[in-house]
Amino acid sequence: MQSRWNDTEAQHFIDAAQAQGQPAALGLRVYTSRLIGQDPDLVLHGGGNTSVKIPDAEGGAIIHVKGSGWDLGDIEAPGLPAMWLEPLLKTRDVAHMSDEDMVAYLRRYLLDQTAPNPSIEALLHAYMPHAFVDHTHATAILALADQQDMETIVAEIYGDRVGFVPYVMPGYQLSHACKDALARDPSVEGLWLEQHGLFTFADTAQASYELMIEFVTLAEAYLAGRGITVPGPEQTDRMMPQPLADTLRAALAAGGALGAEPAIDFRSSPSIRTYLARPNLAELSRRGTATPDHVIRIKPFAMILTEGAGRPEIDLALEAYADEYAGYFNRNAPNAAEPKVMLDPLPRGVLVPGVGIFGLGANEKAARIAGDLYEQTARIVNAAEDYKRFTPISEADLFDMEYWSLEQAKLRK
Repeated sequence: MQSRWNDTEAQHFIDAAQAQGQPAALGLRVYTSRLIGQDPDLVLHGGGNTSVKIPDAEGGAIIHVKGSGWDLGDIEAPGLPAMWLEPLLKTRDVAHMSDEDMVAYLRRYLLDQTAPNPSIEALLHAYMPHAFVDHTHATAILALADQQDMETIVAEIYGDRVGFVPYVMPGYQLSHACKDALARDPSVEGLWLEQHGLFTFADTAQASYELMIEFVTLAEAYLAGRGITVPGPEQTDRMMPQPLADTLRAALAAGGALGAEPAIDFRSSPSIRTYLARPNLAELSRRGTATPDHVIRIKPFAMILTEGAGRPEIDLALEAYADEYAGYFNRNAPNAAEPKVMLDPLPRGVLVPGVGIFGLGANEKAARIAGDLYEQTARIVNAAEDYKRFTPISEADLFDMEYWSLEQAKLRK
């Protein structure tokens, strides 16, 4: 992975920020956020988050954190809402806070009460003492993060430069887990979040961004040293099988949950066909998503069809999928802290061995997002399985993420 930092472009963002009365650091934060967001091997569709601290702001230190619902790829300054930093730091000594209380607390200290909700990981960003903090779900990182017993391997790859954080639910718990990891070794330059992603931090925008590029490159090199190549995003190289697509669309429309005109996005590439050809595909595709955030977009598992499936076979497959999804819900809902209402039991991805993957959605954007996530998932799972074993979070943790009230709020937007 190559750094895309350019001094001339960076200065353009500084100048643009200062012309609007904003600090140069915020201009640079917008710049490197876009560098990250425009690289699909770092984040996809609203994934990841970034922040910058302004210690000398009028009235006291503030922190700008990516706002919920904003995409790093085209973010502007309003997408990085500012909060007073000092009140956020006081929560370091508060052992527990509910999701709703955390959101209310963050909003209380917004400088602009009309701003979007800050990222659910805003407190994590606040706890890091560095000026710039970057978080991604890089493809090569996830191929290794979704493994068992990775702590010693992380040390092998990075030495003492990156701390290891065992999986916990994003939000308040994760913020405190990362705070504790940094307290154990304040000299680290990044944090590896098991089954989730990577944080880097530094006192300049360029240093934090280029640490991210370096650390992802080291993960790629580690895999390459074991004969495993993680290709970049691949373009679809085959035509959509139109008869199957039309029949699938009609069957989905009859289900109603995706509307009268469900959208379909077709993908086929060498990596996708390799993934679909795996002999354990049925089991493999049901282990979970490559990073917890994906479950709100593509459900916990996909549906599998054969190339020649007609309407009767597709209807039976949809019925079986709904039954399987209901089983997943019924196993996990009783363990939730509050009552849950089951979401629609329609797939967001259909795997067709030998052919490709259909991303499904109520509109073209949702279908395209599903297609992008499945295309990346194929590359992640291929590398993870070739390395050892693709091992995402447990079903119970996946359910907690899919039915988390704060994550559902993103989709309602």
